[in-house]
Amino acid sequence: MTINFPLVLVVLTLLCGAIGLIDILFFAAKRKETNQKMPVLVDYAKSFFPVFLIVLLIRSFVVQPFRVPSGSLKPTILTNDFVLVNQFAYGFRLPVLNKKVVSMGEPKAGDIAVFRFPGNPKVDYIKRVIGVPGDHIVYKNKQLTINGQKVPQTFVKNTIDHEPGASNLPVKVYEENLEGVKHQIYVYPTGGATVDYNVVVPKGYYFMMGDNRDASADSRFWGFVPENNLIGKAVFVWFSWDSRRDRVRWSHLGFIK
Repeated sequence: MTINFPLVLVVLTLLCGAIGLIDILFFAAKRKETNQKMPVLVDYAKSFFPVFLIVLLIRSFVVQPFRVPSGSLKPTILTNDFVLVNQFAYGFRLPVLNKKVVSMGEPKAGDIAVFRFPGNPKVDYIKRVIGVPGDHIVYKNKQLTINGQKVPQTFVKNTIDHEPGASNLPVKVYEENLEGVKHQIYVYPTGGATVDYNVVVPKGYYFMMGDNRDASADSRFWGFVPENNLIGKAVFVWFSWDSRRDRVRWSHLGFIK
C-alpha cells in the first residue's frame, strides 16, 4: 500500500488549522472568562499546526528527501543514496494537485530529475534528462546522438558493478559530455541495450535515461515523461548506505553532477 504523504500532510495541516481557528472564534474567549483549561485536542492541534505547515511548505515548495532504491543511475547515484530534490527548480507547484502556478525554469539536458512514473503516478522515479521537447534522440550501438550530434564519450576504466542480491557484472566506465554536463556512465561490454531507438521528443514531454545504460528501465522502454509529472531536480546526496558492506559511503556524499 502506497501512502500519499503530500495528501496526508495537507489534510493534517488543514484539520489542525481548522480546529485552532474554530476555537479562537467561538470558544477561547468564553474559556478564558471561566478559567477553564484548553481541551487536549485543541492543545495538540494548535501545537502541531505550525509544525505541519512548515513541513508542508518546505516539502512542497523548497526541497524534499528522496531515497534511490535501484542502481539505474550508477555510477553517479548509487543504490540506497538519499538525495535532496530542489522542488522549485522547475517551478512552484500546488501540493497534491501538482499543478504549476509559477514557472521558475525548465529541465535541461544533463539534469537528474525526480518525477512521477507515467505508468503509475503514485511511484516516484529518478533519471537523467536526455532530451527536451523537439530533440531528435538516437541510441544505437550504445552511442547517444542528439539532433544529429554524437554525444562525446571518453573511456575511463573497466570495473565491476556490485549490486546487492545480484551477480557482479563487468562494465566499462565512460565519461559522457551531455551539452557541457560531464558525468560517468556504465556500459556492458557485450549484451545489454542492443535495440536501436530513434525518436523525436514531443512538446510538453521529456526523454529520460539512467547512467547505468544497460541496467535502466527508462524512456527507451516506457516512453516520455509529461511535464506535469515533474517533481524537481536532484541536487545533493546527503546520505549513502552501502548495504553490501553495512557502512556509510562517506566519499559519495556531496553535490550531484
